[in-house]
Amino acid sequence: MKQNYPFQIVLSDSRGKPTQQLELFALLNLGIAQSLASGVLSATESIQRFYHADNCLYVRKHLRNKQANAIMSHGVQLPDLFDCLPAEEAQREFFHELETIRSLCLKLLEKGRCLSVSNRDRIELERHERHKGLSG
Repeated sequence: MKQNYPFQIVLSDSRGKPTQQLELFALLNLGIAQSLASGVLSATESIQRFYHADNCLYVRKHLRNKQANAIMSHGVQLPDLFDCLPAEEAQREFFHELETIRSLCLKLLEKGRCLSVSNRDRIELERHERHKGLSG
């Protein structure tokens, strides 16, 4: 009989520029945080599916971003909250950790958006300068 195993998201399978990978990482984490908050995904399942060692290592070695690394650190510790704290306190801390993850994701997305805008502005300025040089 074939046994079904939960799917795993493996970040090393993603392609794209580092800024695109960080954006994907942030968006995935926002979805995972929402799934955790709504109870669709348990803290233990989040480790099996996303906050596993392969992704932690990939974030540290390839994404090399403090906020992304912090997100993984917060995600990895979620199941431990329920092992070491009384139920009510664990629940409160769990939601606090999810808010921290969300906040870090939004910072990553905002930073990426700012880089995108500044790159577009720089390209436009260069085009304008080239055009001015050709016509003047």
